[in-house]
Amino acid sequence: MVATLRFTLWLAVAVVAAAVLGWLFRAVLTRIAPANAARLLRSAPLSASFGMAVIVFYLLVAILAPTIAPFGEREVVGAQFMPASSEFLLGTDNLGRDMFSRLIFGVRNTVSIAFITTALAFAVGAVLGLLAATVSGWIDQLLSRVVDVLMAIPALIFQLLLLTIVGTSIINMILVIALIDSTRVFRLARAVAMNIVVMDYIEAAKLRGEGLWRLIIREIMPNAAAPLVAEFGLRFCFVFLSISALSFLGLGIQPPTADLGSMVRDNATLITFGEVTPLLPAGAIALLTVAVNFVVDWMLHRASGLKE
Repeated sequence: MVATLRFTLWLAVAVVAAAVLGWLFRAVLTRIAPANAARLLRSAPLSASFGMAVIVFYLLVAILAPTIAPFGEREVVGAQFMPASSEFLLGTDNLGRDMFSRLIFGVRNTVSIAFITTALAFAVGAVLGLLAATVSGWIDQLLSRVVDVLMAIPALIFQLLLLTIVGTSIINMILVIALIDSTRVFRLARAVAMNIVVMDYIEAAKLRGEGLWRLIIREIMPNAAAPLVAEFGLRFCFVFLSISALSFLGLGIQPPTADLGSMVRDNATLITFGEVTPLLPAGAIALLTVAVNFVVDWMLHRASGLKE
């Protein structure tokens, strides 16, 4: 009973702190942003404001990692599993490296690789999806059937299989995850574009003699931007979780490069002794995922045209 009350109290404190942080971040942004952007930010709910604050925090940590971290990413600075102290804020890991420094570099590595992978998946999936919807015919059928075959295999199992075959370098991991996730982007881009290509202004553009790629870039892509941007945020979350899961299983980012997923695996032994340190990388993964989803939910709500 006492444990439940304590957990409820901590949860309430966390919710209030998140709401206050979101309100403060929104207040600051509305003061420094241009008029149009400030008007848009004022309409953002506290959850989206909190999500934007967390995303900005992660970006700052990723950019300033070498400056913030007290020790190097691969530097052995003490004995194994030393407790937290003034010198080692979160203690040391299984090899004697500073956990706080590894956590900072792990955020930088995981976030940057996830962003690059998501951007590549969108560059492939969105372009092919818009192309298939615009051209239709046998090109649409061929691409759709290839995507159906790739999507028939569970994503994590497919990733493990391909990485076992091609190797576990960072480049291979980016290419494999981007290939598999581009199929999901293809499906969304094609579905959105199919509703656009039948519009009268598309027919008018064709009658004007617009070329294929000009038609896609100038007419279709701007009208499909809202759901695709929202999907980018969701897809980033899935890629972020995929990279962490693969690293936890030993087929993602390889040691000694810091990564949130491998940090959970390497220090899982501490959980049996009541230490929460291994849960901090998992918490960092969950926090960014929730923050991005808050922002994406707000964007989807705005794009839908629904009122509060």
